[in-house]
Amino acid sequence: MIEFDEVPGIEIKPELPPEPSQEPKARFALIICTAPPGGGDGIARALVDERLAACVNIAQVRSYFFWKGKPSDEREELLLIKTEMRLAEKVRARIKELHSYELPEIIVLPIAGGDEGYLEWMSKSVG
Repeated sequence: MIEFDEVPGIEIKPELPPEPSQEPKARFALIICTAPPGGGDGIARALVDERLAACVNIAQVRSYFFWKGKPSDEREELLLIKTEMRLAEKVRARIKELHSYELPEIIVLPIAGGDEGYLEWMSKSVG
């Protein structure tokens, strides 16, 4: 049997790990969280009043998921929390303090861009 490294003209290179991304880290974050009906108001107000978030939108949603081995179907509130990435960990910790769920959904997404005026307002609105 012929090995590839023995075949003239074929060069085998070891697989290298990918290069670290040279993209700048995102300055702003969108944090997604769900809460039971009526549970989002207190979280939203605390995050804005404490200047951890510039804005929190609350929408009514229906969620389908597995919880403790069983399928679940619940009405929930979806919180869209706009903040700076540097505050994301503080926001996560504050949500966990205030939230009624045993395991709240907290997903942090980087904001790649947006209206410059809005992003500037966001930055001035958080502390």
